[in-house]
Amino acid sequence: MRQAPQYITDKLLNWANEVEAFGVEAVRKHKGYHDEPLKGRRRGERSIRLSRQWRAIYREKRNGSVSVHVLGVTPHEY
Repeated sequence: MRQAPQYITDKLLNWANEVEAFGVEAVRKHKGYHDEPLKGRRRGERSIRLSRQWRAIYREKRNGSVSVHVLGVTPHEY
């Protein structure tokens, strides 16, 4: 997150606050986050789009907690 612009950090914190307040299932319904399940080697994880270049990848744990990491996406990875 140190490399991410402030607006990306703010959007991720907003998402995290909403998840804490309403639960991840309810926040998934917000179309603005573009929440989607991942495939292949990332099966079981989900992604939210923070911008065109930044994604947050998260996995729900059995105890109800959510682990998150943020990725910078470049066009060269496709």
